[in-house]
Amino acid sequence: MAGRDVLVLNAGSSSLKYQVVDPASGDVLARGQADRIETTGFERALAEMTDHLGSAGVRPSDLRAVGHRVVHGGARFVQPTVIDDEVLSGIDELARLAPLHNPPAAAGIRQARRAYPDLPQVAVFDTAWFADLPAAAATYALDSATAAREEIRRYGMHGTSHRFVAHEAARHLGRDVGSLGQIVLHLGNGASAAAIRHGRPVDTSMGFTPLEGLVMGTRAGDLDAGILLHLLRHGDLDVDGLEDLLHHRSGLQGLAGLHDFRDLEEAVGAGDERARLAYAVYCHRLRKYVGGYLAVLDGADVLTFTGGVGEHSALVRADSLRGLDRLGIEVDAGRNAAPATGPRRISTDASRVAVLVVPTNEELAIARDVAALLD
Repeated sequence: MAGRDVLVLNAGSSSLKYQVVDPASGDVLARGQADRIETTGFERALAEMTDHLGSAGVRPSDLRAVGHRVVHGGARFVQPTVIDDEVLSGIDELARLAPLHNPPAAAGIRQARRAYPDLPQVAVFDTAWFADLPAAAATYALDSATAAREEIRRYGMHGTSHRFVAHEAARHLGRDVGSLGQIVLHLGNGASAAAIRHGRPVDTSMGFTPLEGLVMGTRAGDLDAGILLHLLRHGDLDVDGLEDLLHHRSGLQGLAGLHDFRDLEEAVGAGDERARLAYAVYCHRLRKYVGGYLAVLDGADVLTFTGGVGEHSALVRADSLRGLDRLGIEVDAGRNAAPATGPRRISTDASRVAVLVVPTNEELAIARDVAALLD
């Protein structure tokens, strides 16, 4: 008899995160992370994971399926998909749109198929939730023939997180998700914003790739495209050097030499001028997106922070929304600063927009997607 639990894998370039989740109850039976995969390889990482699951009492017979987080599904994969050779080949091909994200996901899938040959393997794509963005939000003002040939559009990322948090925010407020206008700010080392109307996204900050939008740990977010042309022509950079600059040496890392937000806040408190500037740029960009999405939504009912920074940095929450009273956003200083771990309201009772903090749970969302697909 097949098990009911789902093993959720999130394979990155240098780590493999995993959880065994009961999709019905949300209980986590085991979790862990294998690091430095670039030196050990995914085969060894999967072996370490299997040993850990065994020691935690999780048997292969307890598992119903393996769910994989895949960042980019392009225009082809717009819903959770059972993985076969053709699907895996498609994920490989889409590495041209997410060169740092799809290859490790594909490598993790290959090893998981070998380790669990009798279990269904399901891919859940970060981009899928944004597949039906309104054309005005999804379309770039490029030559249309070029855009069509190269499949250039706004794809968006973090869709699994944005969807989960939007539903949890509605549940916390006792409202139907379809009745709300929402702004969700997913703030981690990667960061993105989404505008959501009636439970569906109508705009999002990440675009063709995960490089666009908010300031991130090592990524700049929005840039004048002319900067890139200038650097290629005059900055002694080739395409590989430019890619390295944009993915690894920009954002908070480029401005302050720090990409961990906890280190940045500590440096800000110590008076480090580079850190202060980086922090100011970070919050300024957040405010621009909040204001823009209030306009897109014609006002919002709820604004929610999630992700490692969004959930744990009271300073960012306060500073990015400071002075927005005339837009209906009032943060309660005491509620915002109070230590807490679960979903909570941090706005004043008088605030027209409810400001929440809701922990994301992409693993649970993936496990539920896998179960729903197989059912």
